[in-house]
Amino acid sequence: MRRTVLGAMRGVILGVVIGLLYGSLIPALPAAAAHSLERVTLIGIPGLMWSDLNPADTPNLWRLAGQSATGSLSVKTVGRVTCPYDGWLTVSAGVRSAVGRGCGLPPAPLRQGEGAVVADVPRLREAQDRKYVGTLGEAAHAGRQCTTAVGPGAALALADRQGRVDVYADSPADVTDWTRCKITAVAIDDLVTPYLREGRLGTAPEPLTPRARRAAVRAADARLTAILPRLGDGLVLVAGLADHGSVPHLRVAMLHGQGTAGSLGARSTHRTNMIIVPDLTATILTWAVGAVPSTVVGVPVETHAMGGGEVAARVAELRIADVAGQTIRDTTGVFFTSLAVLQVLFYVVAFLLLRRRERLPLVRGAAIALASIPVSTYLVNLLPWAGTAQPTIALVAGVLVTAAGLTTVALSGPWRRSVLGPPSVIAAVTAAVLLGDLLTGTPLQLNSLMGYTGVVGARYHGLGNIPFALLATAVLLVTTAIADLLARTGRKALGVALVATLGGFAMLLDGWPGVGSDFGGVIAFLPGIAVATLLVAGKRVSVVKLGIFCAAGGVLVMSIAYLDYLRPADRQTHLGRFVGQVADGTFLPVISRKLTAMLSTLISPNLMPVVIAALAFLVFALLRPGAASAGILPVAFERAPMLKAGLLGALVSGLVGMLVNDSGAAVLSMALALAVPLVLSAGIRAVQIDEQPAAPAMAPSSQP
Repeated sequence: MRRTVLGAMRGVILGVVIGLLYGSLIPALPAAAAHSLERVTLIGIPGLMWSDLNPADTPNLWRLAGQSATGSLSVKTVGRVTCPYDGWLTVSAGVRSAVGRGCGLPPAPLRQGEGAVVADVPRLREAQDRKYVGTLGEAAHAGRQCTTAVGPGAALALADRQGRVDVYADSPADVTDWTRCKITAVAIDDLVTPYLREGRLGTAPEPLTPRARRAAVRAADARLTAILPRLGDGLVLVAGLADHGSVPHLRVAMLHGQGTAGSLGARSTHRTNMIIVPDLTATILTWAVGAVPSTVVGVPVETHAMGGGEVAARVAELRIADVAGQTIRDTTGVFFTSLAVLQVLFYVVAFLLLRRRERLPLVRGAAIALASIPVSTYLVNLLPWAGTAQPTIALVAGVLVTAAGLTTVALSGPWRRSVLGPPSVIAAVTAAVLLGDLLTGTPLQLNSLMGYTGVVGARYHGLGNIPFALLATAVLLVTTAIADLLARTGRKALGVALVATLGGFAMLLDGWPGVGSDFGGVIAFLPGIAVATLLVAGKRVSVVKLGIFCAAGGVLVMSIAYLDYLRPADRQTHLGRFVGQVADGTFLPVISRKLTAMLSTLISPNLMPVVIAALAFLVFALLRPGAASAGILPVAFERAPMLKAGLLGALVSGLVGMLVNDSGAAVLSMALALAVPLVLSAGIRAVQIDEQPAAPAMAPSSQP
């Protein structure tokens, strides 16, 4: 058996290494087709959303949208919202940057001949998280290109590290030659200026009336009349560079020129219709200079063909994307609070009923229903809830109906009589949905209650921390359930190999750049797989072995990250960029931010109640089975021995994941939220089977 375990683990490791080597040998696609340098103009209109555009109020923008590639711009920088100063600062730096709380418009530069000097740049560069300010202007001057800035924000974006911009004008009317420099930036502040209070963004979500906002949007659109006809040939980028109030939104992004059309995306987000602010920096330098500094985290934007092509349809789709993001952002807090309350109530009620052996079918059904909720938050995105008149109601109703449907299927099929049948159905569906989502570009995790959204901008693609916890738990539970079935038929070695192989495959997808792109998940997943595999094989797990497994996870993910680092900079994910930060010694702030975020989750009122209640119930049920759960868990482990291996493997992954991910307690809480109800439901079924009266023996027939 030991040889079987070692062989299975060697097979997984060999498969991972071969996959990594194969992936590293595949030539990376070039960032863009070879081209001569082009003139590029960035028109920044802070606060502009797709819901602002229509043919009547914004004829210039509407016409431009019909001739451009269009997408959403996530303006997330450092804080909760992005003021115009932050947006222009991020364009300048090529990385997320911010000046601090309560900011508004950038200050006016000091005129110097036909150019200007932004006096703030040297001071801004003194801060650690703003040291890259001036990257765009410096790269332009290094490439022997001049820069033209119109307005204070544009001057900040194009200033070099000394704060210099070559040509400066206060307004478009003051520009005499729009084609003099290859790089031009224009700040149109008409839309955001009415939102400023004493020079800063206000705290109200939308202080303007709809009529006042339309007037501001029309003023910004009218400003384009004096600009667009005078730009000549070249590329034009239009970006709604900042938020306009206390609520973040997705903003307008357009690319016009060179016959561009369709949707606008970037490899930074792995989305065909969404970009981030640093992508603007990379795009300008790629087309106007031909080189992008390695410190720029953005990549050149890309256009993608779309069916249809009607501007109204494209704008409507982008409006709905913002609605979806806003709905998720507004609903997530209430959702997790409700889930925490349900979890705690469930354990309290289950404790009381199980002690009396009362209403066991009801507790079993509630456990399956509770475990069905997480995967339902992803499946609901197969429905067009964001396009309805009441998206929040449609979202919540969709989740509840989906969970009810899954519960019915789990408890109604021929597998319902089995101890592991219903729990395995829920675990299998959860694993299949998340793995399928990874292989198709994660469309279900985007704008989901247990996923992420571009409005918040914490992640845009790959496997998030909460989905990781659910995937690891589901994979370990379903593979150990199959291993239990195989062991009953004398094929225990095959079950061992199954847990290691399928677990290793899921782990590889979790950490693979551009697929899961999950750094901490690999570190946490590998020890969970190893523990479950050893327990299925009947081997003991020591603290020393557990430490070795965690270290192996770290080595594996760093190997993946290093191979990602070897790819061209514009093809790297955050895994490869982290290796670069380790190499240049700038990784400590990243580690510090993640550690701070992890520690802050330990006092979360939405997460810790789930952890405390689930762990307390689990520990008490194992130590005092008669008092806590009427012996349900021991009976479950007796009837399905491999179930304990899956549970312990999931708990190991959840605990390690809590320590190595910035989501902290969220990882462990979601692992417990899925695993404990499923294990409890299996135990209840085991007790029900034991309590069934034996069939009476057939009495011998009497002969007359």
